[in-house]
Amino acid sequence: ESYRIMGACFNVYNLMGCGFLEAVYQECLELEFTRSDIPFKAKPSIHLYFRDIQLKQEYVPDFLCFEKIIVEIKAVECLNNHHRSQVFNYLKGSRKHLGLLINFGHSPKVEYERIVL
Repeated sequence: ESYRIMGACFNVYNLMGCGFLEAVYQECLELEFTRSDIPFKAKPSIHLYFRDIQLKQEYVPDFLCFEKIIVEIKAVECLNNHHRSQVFNYLKGSRKHLGLLINFGHSPKVEYERIVL
């Protein structure tokens, strides 16, 4: 499943390159996920948990694919620890186990990291 998601990200980067705002890549990925038959929700509200208690607060990742993989996209020069911590905390708080951090702002190729909880 993560291989299919990454394939869609590579397709978007190969066609669009770097230099656009994150919102452009968001829209392109929605189209590419649909074209590739990847089940996804764009900007879903996901419940957070503390111990076994569901919090009132929610967070909104860029994508939730296959009901279990968080996909967070960026359009920055390079990924940093703040970006990694963001995805890691999303995983902890939502009880998901895999996050993909994708950076379309890197050149000459898309930068990505798998983050596993």
